[in-house]
Amino acid sequence: MGDIIHTLPALTDLVCARPGTTLDWIVEEGFAELPHLHPAVGKVIPFALRRWRRSLLSATTRAEAGALRQSLADAHYDCVIDAQGLIKSALVARQAGAPVIGYDWRSARESLATLAYAERYPAPWSLHAVERARRLFAGAFGYTPDTPPDYGMAVPAVELPWRPSGAYAVLLTATSRADKEWAEPNWVALAARLAAEGIACVLPWGSDAERTRAERLAAAMSNAVVAPRLDLTSAARLLADARVVVGVDTGLAHLAAAVATPVVAIFCASDPERTGVLAGTYAVNLGRRGAAPDAETVWAAVRQGLAAR
Repeated sequence: MGDIIHTLPALTDLVCARPGTTLDWIVEEGFAELPHLHPAVGKVIPFALRRWRRSLLSATTRAEAGALRQSLADAHYDCVIDAQGLIKSALVARQAGAPVIGYDWRSARESLATLAYAERYPAPWSLHAVERARRLFAGAFGYTPDTPPDYGMAVPAVELPWRPSGAYAVLLTATSRADKEWAEPNWVALAARLAAEGIACVLPWGSDAERTRAERLAAAMSNAVVAPRLDLTSAARLLADARVVVGVDTGLAHLAAAVATPVVAIFCASDPERTGVLAGTYAVNLGRRGAAPDAETVWAAVRQGLAAR
C-alpha cells in the first residue's frame, strides 16, 4: 500500500506538467481500489503475483499471466514507468512490450531491475520515497516539481452508518509487527484526552488478532467504536472525514496523509526519514527505531493537528 500512495503525487505532477497524458496503472489485485481514487488514472490493471507464486505451474496461473501480457501488449503504450525499482515490478513492466523507464543503478531498490530499463534516472536515497518517485517521473518527462506533494485523491461519498454521529478521531493501533505497536495504556490515555475534547475514537483493524486488540482497547475507552471490516475506499472515506488520525507505522497512516487529514504517525521499530508520513498538510512523525514517543508527546502533536483541521 505504501508504494502506491507514495507514487500518487508524481502522477499529480505529471498531469499538471503534461496535460492530456493518459495513465494506466498495473497494481497487485489486493490494492486495486487505491489508484482508482486518483482522477488522472484511466484504467487500473490488477495482477496477482502474490497469489501466482503459490501455484506457478497451474493452468489458472498460466492463463491469468497470459491474459495480463496480452492486455498490456494490446494497449500499445508509449512507455512504462517502474516506480518500485524491484526485479518483480521490472519484469511485469516488460510485459507491455514498450520501453521501460526506471531508477538508475544506485537508486533502484534492487539494482538488477535496471537491466530491464530503456531509460534510467537518479533519485538519491536521502530523499523521502514520495520525493524519489516525483524525481523519477520528472526526469522521464522533462519537468521540475516545485510544489508541496499533492496526492490528488478524490474520495467518493460512502455511507458509513456505524460511525459516531459527531467529531471523531481514527486510532490506527494495528500493524504487521508486534515491535511496531504502541503500548496499549498509551492508546487508552490518548482516547481519554480526546473524549475530554468531545471527540470519539474509531479503531479499524485488518486481521482477527487486530480486531481482538481493537475490541479490548475500545472496552477500556469511554467513547470508542470498533470499525467493521473495511475495503480501501471505505477506509479512505473514514480517514478523510476524521478530525485527526493517529497511527503506528502502517499503510493507513499514509492514506490519511494522502487524503489531507491531520495525521500523527508513531514509530517504535523503524525510522521515518525515508518512509514516514509526508504531505503538504499537517503530517507529523514521532519516534524512531527503539525509541517510541511517550503519550504526552503524542498528545501535544494531536492538539496541533486538531487546531490545523
